[in-house]
Order: sequence, then structure tokens, then C-alpha cells
Amino acid sequence: MKDLTVTIIQSEPYWLKVNENLTYLDSLINDIKEPTDLILLPEMFNTGFVTSPSLLNDYHPSLTIEKMRQWAAEKNCVVAGTLIVTEGRDNFNRLIWMKPDGEYQYYDKRHLFRFANEHASFSTGNNELFVSLHGWKLKPLICYDLRFPVWCKNRCDNGEYAYDIIFFLSNWPTARRFTWKSLLPARAIENQSYCIGVNRSGADGNDILHSGESMVINQRGEHLALLAEGQPEIRTVTLNYNLLEYDRKRFAVGLDWDNFNIEY
Repeated sequence: MKDLTVTIIQSEPYWLKVNENLTYLDSLINDIKEPTDLILLPEMFNTGFVTSPSLLNDYHPSLTIEKMRQWAAEKNCVVAGTLIVTEGRDNFNRLIWMKPDGEYQYYDKRHLFRFANEHASFSTGNNELFVSLHGWKLKPLICYDLRFPVWCKNRCDNGEYAYDIIFFLSNWPTARRFTWKSLLPARAIENQSYCIGVNRSGADGNDILHSGESMVINQRGEHLALLAEGQPEIRTVTLNYNLLEYDRKRFAVGLDWDNFNIEY
């Protein structure tokens, strides 16, 4: 299987300013010169992490989704990021997996961050999403999901793994950066998969600082990339499938994982 090239955009969003954020990301994405298979953006990249959707005036998620469609087509790659989507009376923190052909899949955040009252304004997602890209299997998740190992857990059925890459699109604060830097390698090791954490940088509209420190971890828990602390950065990393497969066969711990079912 071919190697997979992933580009992380560790941005610093403008608070509540959708148009400014889309213009800002236009310039960042246009500056990506090398071919890439996947572009990953932070949680709520178009607004900053907003837990009260009522703060947004004249907000239309379709504009952001259309912009993601444009980026995916122009770069001929998948673009993934999260944004606020309202359906009826329900608000969702929704991860969009946008394909180059304009079709997309989505995942609604399962674990809402009650310490910022996200659970008071948003509805809980009840779907688990697995996506594929050039033969690779991926599991997309959002920020606070990182703290819940059962929800993150890989599965192995006769040597076939549910996913090869797990990734988290996040707004993870500097105050808990030790947890961020500890749990991402843990998720890679325990699931025998690549693990990617994409974080924003800078202060948001609530004066909460975010250190960035986005990272790519291999199945051994080793850093393939660790982005800058406290400032925006873009990094492209190539993931090697043969090495992943080699490690899974050499140390086939997946064959001894516990079977389980998740109740939605």
C-alpha cells in the first residue's frame, strides 16, 4: 500500500469571524506546495471554540462547507475540520470529511466538554465514523474524545484492524498541555496505529491560551512531528504503511485485545 501524506495546519483562528478565518486559511492552504493526501484543520477552525452558538450573528455553516469543498478540489485531497452545524433545535460540533469530488462524510462530537458548558448548547453525536483513503483506514475524533480510551479503541478481527490512523481535531488549552502530550502517544501505542493530534495556537476570545504542539505519533509512540509551541505552523508528514504492518505482525498484541460493544 502507498504511503500517506498528511498536512497539519496549526492555525490561530479569529474569534467569531468566519469570513476572516476562511480568508486566512485560503492563504495558508494556497501556500502548501507539495502534493498531499489529507489536510487536517483544528476544531471549529472557522470560529474558534464557541460553546454558545447564539454568539454567532448571521452564521451559515454551508459557506464553510462550500469552502472546504473548494480546498479539497483545488488540492485534490481530503480536507477535514470541525464546525458548528444546526439541525432543527440541535447544534452539533461536526467534523466534516470532505473528499476531492465534493462528497463528504461527518462525525458529530461524542464527548461534549462540560467544563466549558458545551453540553448545555450542543447535542451528543451517536455515530462512530470510519473512513478510508488510498486503502488506509482512519477514525476521526474531536478534542475531548481523546480522554475516553474505550471510544478510541481499535479492534482487530483475524488480523484485520478497524483503523490504521486515529486523529483528533482539537482546541486543547495550554493549561492541560501535559495531558495532551501524554495521551496522544498512549492512544498510538495501545491501538497499534498512527495517532495525529491537531491543535490551534494562541488565545481565544475567552483569553484561554492554546499551546499548539500538534503532533504525529507512530504505532511505537515515537514522534514523527511535533509542531511549534504557541504559534501557527504547517507541517506535512509521510506515513509508512509497511512499517505499521511490520510492527503489527512482529508484535501481534491486537490478537489478544478484548472484544466489546459500545452502547450509543
